[in-house]
Amino acid sequence: MTPAIRDNAWLRAMPWVFVLIWSTGFIVARYGMPHAPPMSFLAVRYALSILCFLPWIVVAGVKWPSDRRQALHLAVTGVLMHAGYLGGVWAAVKAGMGSGLSSLIVGIQPVLTAIWLTSVGGQHVSRRQWVGLLLGFAGLVLVVSRKFGAGGPGDQATWLNLSFAVMALLAITIGTLYQKRFVKPCDVRSANTVQLSAALLVTLPLALMETETMHWNGELVGAMAWSVLGLTLGGSSLLYMLIQRGAAASVTSLMYLVPPCTALIAWLLFAEPITAVTLAGTALTAFGVSLVVRPAR
Repeated sequence: MTPAIRDNAWLRAMPWVFVLIWSTGFIVARYGMPHAPPMSFLAVRYALSILCFLPWIVVAGVKWPSDRRQALHLAVTGVLMHAGYLGGVWAAVKAGMGSGLSSLIVGIQPVLTAIWLTSVGGQHVSRRQWVGLLLGFAGLVLVVSRKFGAGGPGDQATWLNLSFAVMALLAITIGTLYQKRFVKPCDVRSANTVQLSAALLVTLPLALMETETMHWNGELVGAMAWSVLGLTLGGSSLLYMLIQRGAAASVTSLMYLVPPCTALIAWLLFAEPITAVTLAGTALTAFGVSLVVRPAR
């Protein structure tokens, strides 16, 4: 196999690897939350991630945002896409929601983003996209209806954890739309550092108000290490490479695979049940998302 063929094969595989890494974010929350309050965990994660990014930025000679306005826009997206999104997911899992259901709820985000961008961009929302939106929500309702007040420990839907999950969905959706509208192209490493710093400023006061303490053990250390090295640094680096090589669109088209992938990992690691109804609802939602994000012919 020639180097060109190997590089091409790796480029095709990179979106799949990114989706797998993204799916583990919900698994990490399930591992870490029994041993730490959500805001304290995230505050430590943001701080460690910043400490890892800064030397990388210095060694690579990465440029910072060009002006204060861009830095402010990045800070807003950091509050939404890190503090709001991750805070909502971690709080939902802490309140008893399973990894599979939390990923399924926020997995609707590409649908909402695509519908909004199409409608405000003066383009007609196609029938296929509306069908995908309806199927996505129908599958979500099907899964939630079976888990509401009836799931086992760590895999139950309540009004409290559903509110946290919906907050995360709205935060990542608004943050994505805001970023597309106001943030200019810039290096993902310096941009991430600005975003994480803003998220830390918002999250730290909330963490100081939590009464539960962090109980450091093997599971918590492993969850923190993967959150920082695997998700923040590894996922960001991989996304940076995908953008540079023009394969970012492939990631978007594969995001519908995140909820089924997360549900499978959660079943293997935590024995979160995959019933026929859960399987049907997850498949229905995944199919609906794929209809919306799939490029038109």
